[in-house]
Amino acid sequence: MMKLFKTALVALVLLVNFLIAQPSWADPNLTKSPDYAEVTQSIDNLLKAKENPDRSESAPEEIERQLGELNLQKYILETATDWAQCRNETGKTLAVYARKPKKANQANALYFLGNGQTTDDDWNCDGVYLPSGTNVAGLTSPDAPQLAEPLAIKVVNGTQLVAKTNADTGAVELNITPAKVFKTGEGNWSIPTLSQTDIDAQVPNAPIED
Repeated sequence: MMKLFKTALVALVLLVNFLIAQPSWADPNLTKSPDYAEVTQSIDNLLKAKENPDRSESAPEEIERQLGELNLQKYILETATDWAQCRNETGKTLAVYARKPKKANQANALYFLGNGQTTDDDWNCDGVYLPSGTNVAGLTSPDAPQLAEPLAIKVVNGTQLVAKTNADTGAVELNITPAKVFKTGEGNWSIPTLSQTDIDAQVPNAPIED
């Protein structure tokens, strides 16, 4: 009888732990992330600016554009079932920022993702590194078709980012607008001085899907 009681007690403890503690394989709850808090606060600020256009420095069209981008980021954070992933379809090696999501305080590191590869969904791909000299749709213009300095592109958690090269223009295209764009010295990301030749010379080492 005592043995049966102990067995039942152990089973009960395991069940309670299962219900309280989120299993390591469970979908991430990104609405509790710093990204979600920042996005929702930015939306609130823009809505206030929209209500008081005379006090805003931004034109109504710009406010609407920013609201559209932020609402998409909010939707991604609310519906994503995996951590952010990056897929490389540029035809070259792509430098990406990635980290283990369970280590929230750990800074991301720069990895090299081979063409046709996608980062592992057990990792979080925070964004991509774009070297100077790159033609990037949306970030360069006909007057200045190449980046004058390297940039780090950040996406919100849960984003499924695809970087590909336009066969007609040769420009790198991202399937989603970046959440942030960092220059050297901005933010806390490491932004080294690398050329695309330097990146192509690296052996791909990013954690990838099997």
